[in-house]
Amino acid sequence: MKRTSIFRRPLARPGMAGLALALALGPAGAEALRQAPGAVAQAAQEFVLRQTQSLPGRVSVQVGGLDERLILPACGVLEPFLPPGQRLWGNASVGVRCTAPSAWTVYLPVTVRVEAQVLAAARPLAPGTQLSEADLTPVAADLTQLSAAVVSDPRDILGKTVAAPIAAGQLLRSDQLKATPVVMQGQTVKVIARGRGFSVSAEGRSLSSAAEGQLVQVRLAGGQLVSGIARPGAVVEVTH
Repeated sequence: MKRTSIFRRPLARPGMAGLALALALGPAGAEALRQAPGAVAQAAQEFVLRQTQSLPGRVSVQVGGLDERLILPACGVLEPFLPPGQRLWGNASVGVRCTAPSAWTVYLPVTVRVEAQVLAAARPLAPGTQLSEADLTPVAADLTQLSAAVVSDPRDILGKTVAAPIAAGQLLRSDQLKATPVVMQGQTVKVIARGRGFSVSAEGRSLSSAAEGQLVQVRLAGGQLVSGIARPGAVVEVTH
């Protein structure tokens, strides 16, 4: 995975205390005591790159710098951190603090983009269409700008049915699709009960429709109700 980082133009505003210190000391004195703004941004950049190593796709990071007029006392050890409630995804902020010899904290804006392939409709899809590979086409997109429902793995949706019209080129979302039933309401199904050392089968009638893996109730010929997991081929599996 390739990762890039770009420094943006300084976005932070100087504090009044920093400006007053600069005026009191003069240019030479202020420069000697000043924390280099570039080092602060560099510490934030390295922190963000480490924290985003596990993200999928191609990750790019933009870290904003400090206002060049901001005077911060020189720091021995810079400590980047992620503020509470922040997530390194899209637009966020990263804090950098110093505890010695002087305590201060600043926040820098960060933009994290994650480019990866997602799936779009290769042609217009009408409701009721059962998806096949011919219906799908991969496209590159920034995941941070998309809904979490957008689909990237064909295995997650092949065989599912389109619930509402989808235009050609439109990104596919899991909430636009529904699983194809493998057991239909009122259908005669084969009920297989398995346990340690035994397997028994019987016929019954499904009381509802169910996709593979969903729970469904079946009324057996003798009137008994059992619940099991729907499987392809009109099979309901009961495990004891």
